[in-house]
Amino acid sequence: MVGPSRAELARRGEELAARHLERLGYRRVARNERTRWGELDLIVCDARTLVFVEVKTRRAPCPLPLEGVGPAKQAQVRALARAWLAAPGPRPVRDRLRFDAVGVVLDRAGELVRLDHVEGAF
Repeated sequence: MVGPSRAELARRGEELAARHLERLGYRRVARNERTRWGELDLIVCDARTLVFVEVKTRRAPCPLPLEGVGPAKQAQVRALARAWLAAPGPRPVRDRLRFDAVGVVLDRAGELVRLDHVEGAF
């Protein structure tokens, strides 16, 4: 049996991350928001905080998917967030801004093995 493709794996991980954040009380603002420099995985908010979320999904056995959120990826996500905030259109206004990371590990069938959420990861 062939497991999910890389794109399907990423979509599944982002959906599981979004559900996790919604269970924590966050409202989804955008998913896979594209700018000319790349894509923001998830943007969520609660009453006080706008959160840009980088999601890394890997197949088991994988040591730590969050190792993929190194300095270069952090800089890219910050630049994408700046571009998104500066773009025309409605944006939620919040007192705080935060960058989180969510690591998702899926088995060969695409089922959740592990989900790690780091608030204020960078």
